[in-house]
Order: sequence, then C-alpha cells, then structure tokens
Amino acid sequence: MQDLIILALVVIIGVAYTINHFKGKNGCCGGGSTYISKKKLKKVIATKTFIVEGMTCENCVARVLRYVNDIDGVAGKVNLRKKELRISMEREVSDEEIIAAVTKAGYQVI
Repeated sequence: MQDLIILALVVIIGVAYTINHFKGKNGCCGGGSTYISKKKLKKVIATKTFIVEGMTCENCVARVLRYVNDIDGVAGKVNLRKKELRISMEREVSDEEIIAAVTKAGYQVI
C-alpha cells in the first residue's frame, strides 16, 4: 500500500511538471538561461518569418536568439506561443543562413 502511495505521488509530480514545462514555466534545455537581446539594427531593409519546431520555454527562445543574433546584420524576435521567429535584416541574408543558425541551436525550421 505504501508503495502505491509513493508511486501516485511521483506520477502527480511528474504530470504537474510536464504541464508547466509545456506552458513554458519550467526550465528545460539546461535551464538557467537569461539571454535577452535587444539587438538594434541601423536600417531594416527586410523582414522574414520562420516557424521553429521544438521551442517549449524561454530557455529555448534564448538559445534560438543567441544563435540568430550572432549573424551580422540580423536581429531576431520570437513569439513562443506561435513558435514564430521574426527576422529583421539590415543586409540581405539567405534563408539557408538563418535555418543553419536555428539548426545549430538545436531546433528545426518548418
């Protein structure tokens, strides 16, 4: 009986953690990331929007932005709920370059 109670508690805690995780409230992907970028561009000449699969929390967002904002002339912004990455550019940047950065961050552009 005691084993059943312990198992029930573990399952309840696991389910609660999982629900919060998919709401973006728990850390994942190593957690603890505080990267927030407000990268400013001198003159935006174009914008592009990509759908990024696999982002589940703010740590995921920070990781994607870290890699995308490392591209010269590019500033990214993520809408986690819509799984959108919006890119502003001050120079022409190929889709392949953006996709490569997102892939290097560990996510997939669809």
